[in-house]
Amino acid sequence: MNTKLLTLSAAALAATVALAGCSTGSAGPTVTPSSSTSPKDSMHGMDHGSSMMPSSSPAAAAEHNAADTMFAQMMIPHHEQAVEMSDMMLKKQDIPAQVTSLASKIKAAQGPEIEKMTGWLTNWNEPAMAPSGHAMGGGMDGMMGDDDMKELAAAQGADAAKLFLTQMIAHHEGAVTMAKTETTAGKNPEAVQLSRDITTSQEAEIQEMKDLLAAL
Repeated sequence: MNTKLLTLSAAALAATVALAGCSTGSAGPTVTPSSSTSPKDSMHGMDHGSSMMPSSSPAAAAEHNAADTMFAQMMIPHHEQAVEMSDMMLKKQDIPAQVTSLASKIKAAQGPEIEKMTGWLTNWNEPAMAPSGHAMGGGMDGMMGDDDMKELAAAQGADAAKLFLTQMIAHHEGAVTMAKTETTAGKNPEAVQLSRDITTSQEAEIQEMKDLLAAL
């Protein structure tokens, strides 16, 4: 097997976070009653939902920083490739049941996480993709190159199962590296929790795949 892994070190990602700043949003302006408005009038307006009270709080959407944004922007395509690899395995014949079961589990877990992270970026008013050449060095930790994906697509039977496990171990290791960076540098509570969940689940799957690979 000739696996070419495109890598981005955690240090490079951390440097990107530092350069991008600690926050990508800020709360909206505070509305102050004019000097001609009495405290009573002010309270009256607040009680009746007048324009003196903002209709929504932009602070909720602003509760994230550059690390959260980069985590979502990079983990989405990373997850998408894992789902693609899993789909390849599920379409093949003569694959060991434990390997197809693992592929199904990966697809079922990462599909909803893609939707969740996409929703965050929308709510944060951030682009779905990182800017071109955004300190990514042409790739991300653990991502497969075009040749790797073609090799997996062409493989059959036990050879395909071994290749899938080998590639997915490296893929998961890259995801764990990115997740741990988010756990340390992130601000948004949901994003940080997801990073912890990814670390826990994928480290367990890495061990499972190593065991399966040794048994093939």
